[in-house]
Amino acid sequence: MNSYNSPTTKSLFKGTQIVWYFLSILEVLLAFRFVLKLMGANAAAGFTNFIYVATWPFTTPFLAVFQRTTIEGSVFEWTTLLAMLVYWMIGLALINLFSISKTVSTPEAAAKLDQDDSR
Repeated sequence: MNSYNSPTTKSLFKGTQIVWYFLSILEVLLAFRFVLKLMGANAAAGFTNFIYVATWPFTTPFLAVFQRTTIEGSVFEWTTLLAMLVYWMIGLALINLFSISKTVSTPEAAAKLDQDDSR
Protein backbone atom coordinates (compact mmCIF):
# COMPACT_ATOMS: atom_id res chain seq x y z
CA MET A 1 0.00 0.00 0.00
CA ASN A 2 1.58 3.29 -1.01
CA SER A 3 1.02 6.53 0.91
CA TYR A 4 -1.35 7.87 -1.76
CA ASN A 5 -3.93 5.20 -0.93
CA SER A 6 -3.64 5.54 2.85
CA PRO A 7 -6.81 6.57 4.69
CA THR A 8 -4.80 9.12 6.70
CA THR A 9 -3.38 10.98 3.70
CA LYS A 10 -6.41 13.19 3.15
CA SER A 11 -6.71 14.21 6.81
CA LEU A 12 -2.98 14.95 7.01
CA PHE A 13 -3.25 17.06 3.88
CA LYS A 14 -6.20 18.98 5.35
CA GLY A 15 -4.26 19.46 8.58
CA THR A 16 -1.32 20.98 6.74
CA GLN A 17 -3.68 23.23 4.77
CA ILE A 18 -5.22 24.49 8.03
CA VAL A 19 -1.80 25.21 9.55
CA TRP A 20 -0.68 27.09 6.41
CA TYR A 21 -3.94 29.05 6.35
CA PHE A 22 -3.71 30.28 9.95
CA LEU A 23 0.03 30.85 9.71
CA SER A 24 -0.44 32.96 6.58
CA ILE A 25 -3.12 35.11 8.21
CA LEU A 26 -0.99 35.63 11.31
CA GLU A 27 2.12 36.50 9.29
CA VAL A 28 0.20 39.04 7.18
CA LEU A 29 -1.31 40.68 10.28
CA LEU A 30 2.11 40.87 11.94
CA ALA A 31 3.64 42.29 8.74
CA PHE A 32 0.94 44.98 8.70
CA ARG A 33 1.72 45.75 12.36
CA PHE A 34 5.42 46.06 11.62
CA VAL A 35 4.90 48.38 8.64
CA LEU A 36 2.30 50.53 10.42
CA LYS A 37 4.63 51.00 13.42
CA LEU A 38 7.55 51.71 11.10
CA MET A 39 5.58 54.33 9.17
CA GLY A 40 4.33 55.98 12.38
CA ALA A 41 0.65 55.26 11.59
CA ASN A 42 -2.03 56.95 13.68
CA ALA A 43 -2.97 54.40 16.37
CA ALA A 44 -6.44 55.96 16.68
CA ALA A 45 -7.31 55.19 13.05
CA GLY A 46 -9.73 52.28 12.74
CA PHE A 47 -7.61 49.99 10.59
CA THR A 48 -4.43 50.66 12.55
CA ASN A 49 -6.21 50.10 15.86
CA PHE A 50 -7.70 46.84 14.55
CA ILE A 51 -4.26 45.55 13.52
CA TYR A 52 -2.67 46.53 16.84
CA VAL A 53 -5.45 44.92 18.89
CA ALA A 54 -5.56 41.74 16.76
CA THR A 55 -1.80 41.22 16.93
CA TRP A 56 -1.26 42.23 20.54
CA PRO A 57 -1.73 38.71 22.00
CA PHE A 58 0.80 37.33 19.51
CA THR A 59 3.49 39.95 20.19
CA THR A 60 3.08 40.14 23.97
CA PRO A 61 5.36 37.15 24.76
CA PHE A 62 8.21 38.89 22.92
CA LEU A 63 7.84 42.47 24.20
CA ALA A 64 10.64 42.27 26.78
CA VAL A 65 13.17 40.64 24.44
CA PHE A 66 14.29 43.77 22.55
CA GLN A 67 13.96 47.49 23.03
CA ARG A 68 12.04 49.47 20.46
CA THR A 69 14.02 51.63 18.11
CA THR A 70 12.18 54.93 17.72
CA ILE A 71 13.15 57.65 15.26
CA GLU A 72 10.92 60.70 14.84
CA GLY A 73 7.63 58.88 15.46
CA SER A 74 8.58 55.73 13.54
CA VAL A 75 9.03 52.57 15.56
CA PHE A 76 11.19 49.70 14.36
CA GLU A 77 9.58 46.93 16.39
CA TRP A 78 12.10 44.12 16.64
CA THR A 79 9.65 42.11 18.74
CA THR A 80 7.22 41.85 15.82
CA LEU A 81 9.96 40.48 13.58
CA LEU A 82 10.91 37.99 16.29
CA ALA A 83 7.26 36.95 16.66
CA MET A 84 6.97 36.43 12.91
CA LEU A 85 10.07 34.22 12.92
CA VAL A 86 8.99 32.17 15.94
CA TYR A 87 5.46 31.58 14.63
CA TRP A 88 6.84 30.64 11.21
CA MET A 89 9.13 28.08 12.85
CA ILE A 90 6.24 26.69 14.93
CA GLY A 91 4.15 26.38 11.75
CA LEU A 92 6.93 24.51 9.96
CA ALA A 93 7.37 22.23 12.97
CA LEU A 94 3.65 21.38 12.90
CA ILE A 95 3.79 20.67 9.17
CA ASN A 96 6.79 18.39 9.72
CA LEU A 97 4.95 16.66 12.55
CA PHE A 98 2.08 15.92 10.15
CA SER A 99 4.61 14.57 7.63
CA ILE A 100 6.09 12.24 10.22
CA SER A 101 2.71 10.68 10.91
CA LYS A 102 2.08 9.96 7.20
CA THR A 103 1.73 6.28 6.32
CA VAL A 104 4.66 5.02 4.26
CA SER A 105 5.13 1.69 2.54
CA THR A 106 8.28 -0.35 3.10
CA PRO A 107 9.62 0.34 -0.42
CA GLU A 108 9.01 4.09 0.02
CA ALA A 109 10.78 4.07 3.40
CA ALA A 110 13.72 2.11 1.98
CA ALA A 111 14.05 4.49 -0.99
CA LYS A 112 14.00 7.52 1.33
CA LEU A 113 16.60 5.98 3.65
CA ASP A 114 18.83 5.14 0.67
CA GLN A 115 18.46 8.72 -0.56
CA ASP A 116 19.39 10.08 2.88
CA ASP A 117 22.40 7.73 3.13
CA SER A 118 23.78 8.96 -0.20
CA ARG A 119 24.09 12.53 1.10
